[in-house]
Amino acid sequence: MFYREAGDFKTSYQEDSQTFPIKFDRYRYFFVLIVAFGVLPFLMNDYWASSFFVPFMIYAIAAIGLNILVGFGGQVSLGTGGFMAVGAYACYKLMTSFPEVSIIIHVILAGGITAGVGVLFGLPSLRIKGFYLAVATLAAQFFLVWLFNKVPWFYNYSASGQINAPERSVFGIIVTGPNTDAWAKYMICLIFLTVAALIARNLTRGSIGRKWMAIRDMDIAAEIIGVNPLTAKLTAFAVSSFFIGVSGALFFAVYLGAVEVGEAFGITKSFLVLFMIIIGGLGSIFGSFAGAAFLVLLPVVLKLVGVDLLGWPTDIVAHIQLVIVGGLIVLFLILEPHGLAQLWRVAKEKLRLWPFPH
Repeated sequence: MFYREAGDFKTSYQEDSQTFPIKFDRYRYFFVLIVAFGVLPFLMNDYWASSFFVPFMIYAIAAIGLNILVGFGGQVSLGTGGFMAVGAYACYKLMTSFPEVSIIIHVILAGGITAGVGVLFGLPSLRIKGFYLAVATLAAQFFLVWLFNKVPWFYNYSASGQINAPERSVFGIIVTGPNTDAWAKYMICLIFLTVAALIARNLTRGSIGRKWMAIRDMDIAAEIIGVNPLTAKLTAFAVSSFFIGVSGALFFAVYLGAVEVGEAFGITKSFLVLFMIIIGGLGSIFGSFAGAAFLVLLPVVLKLVGVDLLGWPTDIVAHIQLVIVGGLIVLFLILEPHGLAQLWRVAKEKLRLWPFPH
């Protein structure tokens, strides 16, 4: 009763193929955008920007990228942290080499550079798949971290080995560096996330997305009906790496401001983004949002309840977090492989009839 599609009639192909064909979904989508762009920036403070909103939006972009590769393309990747590092270091080199160029252009170019690296490491997917492809991408993760650690050119020969984001502005508003306001960090990440979600949504429901899903479901049958595995797999790696590179650039330039590759983009980062799409739902853009929100919000809630309210030691709360995440991954893989996104679909089906099921 709360979620109804009765009365929504489509009289053209364009109406039937739009992103949100049901009016209720469109109203809800516009309401969320109005709140995100028109209300939250005025309520934003440093705590909520740093602890939830900014990391959530950056991880959501990375999760969308990995979901395109794993959920829609059917290719396995354990190199997300390494590709985020490529985006971060590419953005740093561009920011220091071309300070007169806008940071927006730098972030987009960093994503493009990461897409090229992703295609390079995606070439083995043409010959191997499954467990062997996972090992190949894991090797890419370790190689990229080693590369950024051992070649001083990437961090401009800094004695500490760290890279620090210079202060940059967009339309006179500072968006990187220590003097950045919380709402400015929030807004630039929100703009990138909104554009990334729209691009991903339209890609996955178009001909490119159908080719990815055909390769995912059965590559031999897809090749027989005319899908080129070479272009389908490499475009999946390129688009996925582009989004992950953008998230890595934002993670370095906007969120942290200074990073050391081993700490910020280690193997734990790769598994964190992978857990997000498993819990959120493979093959779902909404699942990428849900998984990122859940794993970013979980430590905040546990800290508020465990440390601040109950007075537990911080290390105990951190261990509880690991237990909860591990248990949830096992539960979702056994009981609901499509994650939170499928639970949301089931809830909408129930709301169509509630409270009159007959």
